Amino acid sequence: MSEHPTDHGPIGHGHASGSDVAMAEMLELDAEVLQPYLTELTGWIARLADSVPARIMDMGSGPGTGSLALADRFPAASVTAVDLSPQMLHRLRKQAAARGVAARVRTLEANLDEPWPLPDKEEPYDLIWAAAFLHHLSDPARTLGQAYGRLRPGGLLAVTEMDFFPRFLPEDAGVGRPGLEARLHGVTNTEPPHAWDGTLRDAGFTVDERRPFEIGLTASQAGPALGRYAQVCLTKLRSHVGDALEADDLAALDTLLDETHPLGITRRGDLSVRTTRTTWIARRA
Repeated sequence: MSEHPTDHGPIGHGHASGSDVAMAEMLELDAEVLQPYLTELTGWIARLADSVPARIMDMGSGPGTGSLALADRFPAASVTAVDLSPQMLHRLRKQAAARGVAARVRTLEANLDEPWPLPDKEEPYDLIWAAAFLHHLSDPARTLGQAYGRLRPGGLLAVTEMDFFPRFLPEDAGVGRPGLEARLHGVTNTEPPHAWDGTLRDAGFTVDERRPFEIGLTASQAGPALGRYAQVCLTKLRSHVGDALEADDLAALDTLLDETHPLGITRRGDLSVRTTRTTWIARRA
């Protein structure tokens, strides 16, 4: 099952500047904490490519965590980051400059649910990346068709989806009844798992691989940003739960989210991060 309690709009990573800031922080923390997974994912893509990608597009880039990971993995490549949100793209440009890759990363503000605003004679791409993006589109098949047309023959499309929102707490968090996080996920898990195989084939792609990445990191592996990441993610879930949880569970969750409480998320030493993400690798014939 898939959980997607985000503020993503139907075609990008949020519209209002307030939601953009919150979403950008969560995505940036996600990339920082899950760096081992990103390194494994981009390395896998590099092994599957028939040549080293020179031109890369990041569809629905948000603040560019994927763009920057790809720029690191392929140091000779140019990356075009496309998103609807100017705030997200501004953050990306700042990060690209700070990391010394601004000359290789360009941004394009665009609605990818509409005809793509790219010159017809533009050089084709070797790799297109779409992370947690396709399910927000009103017509994913149309967008995948446009992506197919922008890839060179043999070029790759990498589509990634979050199978379930990350989990952080031990079974007994010391607040309320054991199993709180499982119950929280149970009431916010409202979407079926994403399955793009058929849609990709209908757009003309050959699906080379479909791989789930099972992520499990201890606090020491995840690094110092884990507490803040857990706080942001659980706050996001709290905003979507409404009255679906019992009153005692809501009270316990609010206690855990209280940054001044001794057992609050940001003060704990027993956090870990567990999640699964699935990536499809599709190729243009």
